Amino acid sequence: MFATAPILIASAPYESTMGLVQKIFYVHLPSAWMFLLGAIICGIASVRYLFKGDPRQDRLAWAAAELVVLFGAITLITGPLWARKAWGVWWQWDVRLTASLMGWMVAVAYLLLRKYGGPGSDKLAAGLALFGMANVPFVYISVNYWRTIHPTTNVVPTLPTSFGVPLWFSAGTFLLLFILLLRLRVRLEEQRARVDALYLSMDA
Repeated sequence: MFATAPILIASAPYESTMGLVQKIFYVHLPSAWMFLLGAIICGIASVRYLFKGDPRQDRLAWAAAELVVLFGAITLITGPLWARKAWGVWWQWDVRLTASLMGWMVAVAYLLLRKYGGPGSDKLAAGLALFGMANVPFVYISVNYWRTIHPTTNVVPTLPTSFGVPLWFSAGTFLLLFILLLRLRVRLEEQRARVDALYLSMDA
């Protein structure tokens, strides 16, 4: 799929006003979706961890937070590259951009807290993840209520087939990559937990 996506993107027509730079759209939007999806998964897993104390949910939340940082960075880099050429600005402190940056910083804070926070940081970070999840619908619907440089949410469903096919194919590719990375990262944390348990059993 990653071999096919660039071919579909290259063969997609140029947008009438933005030209070639519009093709960043096929990377920017799917990465933004994965960015928000990661925040939702991190938040839900954190809720389950807080109420049930299941370490598997904690590992899932940690893995998802790392993907929020990864795909959020892609989103926040590709967005200004597109905006500078399309709209003449690198950045505007509008609602969607500011909320997206805030969501990314929440995920960074989550990871820093988990790594350097010491005892009890897992539950504190889980509470922080809830704030990151609550920010997701705000990021999504903000363009419908405030004036921003982004189009409203009803634009994507009405895209012509020539633009829609490469977009949805790229989105599917990014989704599979997201799932793969999430599973690998959770598996790594599970292996670390087993190693820690072995060390504790040897000390006993």
